[in-house]
Amino acid sequence: MNTKNGERLLIADDDPNLLASYVAFFNAFNFEIRTATDGQDALDLNRAWHPLIVMLDIQMPRLNGREVAAEIRARNKGEAPLLLAVSGLSGPAELAQSINSGFNHHFVKPAQLPSLLAAMTAWQSVRSPKSS
Repeated sequence: MNTKNGERLLIADDDPNLLASYVAFFNAFNFEIRTATDGQDALDLNRAWHPLIVMLDIQMPRLNGREVAAEIRARNKGEAPLLLAVSGLSGPAELAQSINSGFNHHFVKPAQLPSLLAAMTAWQSVRSPKSS
């Protein structure tokens, strides 16, 4: 799967090992990546950097991922980024809460990285279809 060179991807997770794994995987697909280890830093980075894709853990310090997603949606009335939740929370109520807070998708840890990439790629192709 190809992605556009330089597509901005913000990844926030308070687990440094997971964060490193995500960065290593998505670097191989030419994403321009920034990371945060808590929700407030993720929100601040989103405001300053304007990524097109935001991948958030739900249970993070300072602000949780749902609070960050809701704030991003509230501030981006026009074209908002793709918001992906990646969390250990797996029940139907938790998934519904993620969607209701503004996430496009909720993936359960340990998330299959190719599935995350597929969601990103599908969103990119809908967002900017190839010219004939």
